[in-house]
Order: sequence, then structure tokens, then C-alpha cells
Amino acid sequence: MKLPLRTRYLIYISVIHLVLIALIGWILQENKLWFIASEILILISGYIAVRIYRAFQQPSEFIASGIEAIRDKDFTVKFVPTGNQEVDELITVYNLMIDQLRQERTRQVEQQFFLEKLIEAAPIAILIFDFDGNVASVNPKASQLLSVQPNEVVGKQLAELGFSLLAQIADLADGESRIMKPNGLETYKVLRSNFMDRGFRRSFLIIEELTPEILASEKKAYSKVIRMMAHEVNNSIGAVNSILDVTHTYVADPDVQHAVRVAIERNDRLNRFMRRFADVVRLPQPQKRAMDIGEIARSVVRLMQPQAELRGVNLQFVAKEANIQVVDVEQIEQVLVNIVKNALEACESGQRVEVISTARHLFIRDNGEPILNDIEANLFNPFYSTKPEGQGIGLTLTREILLNHQFSFSLKTNEDGWTEFQIEFAF
Repeated sequence: MKLPLRTRYLIYISVIHLVLIALIGWILQENKLWFIASEILILISGYIAVRIYRAFQQPSEFIASGIEAIRDKDFTVKFVPTGNQEVDELITVYNLMIDQLRQERTRQVEQQFFLEKLIEAAPIAILIFDFDGNVASVNPKASQLLSVQPNEVVGKQLAELGFSLLAQIADLADGESRIMKPNGLETYKVLRSNFMDRGFRRSFLIIEELTPEILASEKKAYSKVIRMMAHEVNNSIGAVNSILDVTHTYVADPDVQHAVRVAIERNDRLNRFMRRFADVVRLPQPQKRAMDIGEIARSVVRLMQPQAELRGVNLQFVAKEANIQVVDVEQIEQVLVNIVKNALEACESGQRVEVISTARHLFIRDNGEPILNDIEANLFNPFYSTKPEGQGIGLTLTREILLNHQFSFSLKTNEDGWTEFQIEFAF
């Protein structure tokens, strides 16, 4: 084993002085005066050698202390000048380096703190993954979006979280983004990217909800078009019908009178058609009062019962718990009429429609024709309809009323084959 340099130096100095003492003792043993003088010189030489050793050792001690402080990440340790020019130069360099390290560490800590606060306060959902692709952390917005606590998702893969949107983007590559519409209503922009952590790549996911902006933009667009169309149609129909009424009184030919009457009736139907579109635009703000949602649903079921019997469909109502909400009763009734009507039309004779009221939810479910995947994504698009004669007004009006009440809702066909419209009420 090789000895340290300082040990070898001490051994060398010791051996040299011992040899000198032995030689002087042997040569000058007859001359005691010179012997004593020589021994004194050897002692002085030893003392000087030790001083030189300590002078050489001092920089090493400073370096060792500095390395220990850096190893412990203690950047507050600084040295004062000793008066030794060489050592003081070393101390100056060390103090300058430690100041720079301390400033850099402070800057990194501040940036890390700012980044954590920024992620925590971000209005978009952020999921950060570890090196193995498992979820390492989620911010509060992501917890709210997924309706989970962070400890329920940390350490899991995207596909394991049970959230349909995340399952659809599990194959999203770094640097890729998508616009997703998982349930036909909410719209999300999803971006996956990466960052470097200790020299290795880690991924993160950003989910931005675009639903409010898109809904507002859609409504602004179709409201303007409908108002313009209604204005032109109403003005034209009023003038044309006035001319036709006058013509009807002056024409004696029965065939011509019949044709004029058919034209007037057609204009009236066109006018009613446009009013239905205009009703969506002119939907008033809810006039709310406390009411049991179950009672509203019960009255709608009674109202729709004759239509169900004509179609041979079994329409049932179940109230499991009272559900008192502050709502516009007339508007909620219209919503339920539209939903139950659509459920009945999806069923054939012998099938069932169930209306179930609980403390927080209302379910309208049927075992009729299921909703196809390509249709589900467009169900709540304005005026979208799968019926040959449909205008898509019912679901558009339903969407507007429920959004104005700030109720969550969804429409989909479950794995058991039942199609379910779910409305979630606030506490």
C-alpha cells in the first residue's frame, strides 16, 4: 500500500536528521563543543523542516475543508486570509467560487420554488411522469379534472387511471398534440412534451380545457346567423302572406284559392320553424326556485306516458332519494321532455325507458338503439341530428339550459348496452 505524501515526507525528514545526529556523534565525539553546536543546528533544522511541512500542509487543509463543505452542500463556509501569499491566493479563489456556487444554488432554489408555485396555480391540468413513464405528480387542476386525489394516481400508468380521455392519449408521442372531445361536449387540447432531469429525459402532459371558449364562440356564431335568418324570413313571410290574403279574397277559382291557402300554411310552418331556432338564441336566464327534481321528473313521465304506450315502450320512474335544487322549473321540464322523447324514439315495442332520481343525479336510460362512437362525439354540436327530419334543436336547447344552470351532464351508451343521459346536480 502506497503511503500518503505527508507521511513519506515526515519519514524522510526524520531519517535524514537521525542519520545526521548519528554521524555527528561519531565524528565529533571527541570535541564536545562542536558536538553540542552541531546538535543545536540539527534541532533548528528539524524545527524549520516542521514549519515548512506545516506551510505546505496548510493549503491541503484548506482544500480538504472546502471539499467537505461542498460535499455537504454548505456554501456558507468561507476562509479568511492567513498572511501567506500563496495560501491567500488559494483562499481568494475558493471564496469567489463558493460565492458563485451559493448564488447559483439560491437562483436554482428560487426558480424551482417559482416553477412549483406556477404549476400548482396553473389553470390547466399538468401531469409529470417519472423515468419509467409512471405519473410522478399532478397539479390541483389535474386532480379536479380527473376527480381524484394525487396519491390515487401517483405511480400509475395513464391507461390505469380509468379516465377515458387519458386512455385515448396513452399513445401520444413527445412533442405531439391533439384536440380531444371524449364525451361529445367537453373539448380538450392535449400536449405531451419532455424535459431533462439529471441528464435523463422525463415527459409531462398538459391538458387544456377549451369547452367554455368553444361553446361561447359557437353560440356567438349561430346566434348571429339565426337572428339574421329569422329577421329576413319573418319580414318576407309577413309581406307575402299579406299579399296572399288579399289575393285569396279576390280570386273566385277554387283551385287557385286552395293553392293560395296551401302557400299561406306553408309560410306559417316556415315561420314556426324559424321561431324554434330563434327560441334557442332568445333563451332567457333561469328564473330559479327550490324544487324537488324527482317531482319534476315524475310529472314529465306522466306527460310522456301516452306516447310511450303508443310505441309499446315501458316507461318507468324511480325516485330513490329527494333531490332539492334551485332551478327554473319550466326550463328543466323542457329538458326532461326532450331527453325522454329521444329515449322513446330510440326504442322499439317491448323495450324500456327508466327515469331514476337520486340525491345528486338524474338518469334517463333506455335499452333501445345504442349510440355509435362517431355519433357520440357530435351529439351536442349545435343543431346536429341523426334523424332524417330532425333539426337538432332539442339537444341544443337542452345543452344551453343545463349549462346556464351549471349542471354537469353526459350522454353515452354503456358497456351493458343501455344508453344513459346523466345529469349531475350541485350540492
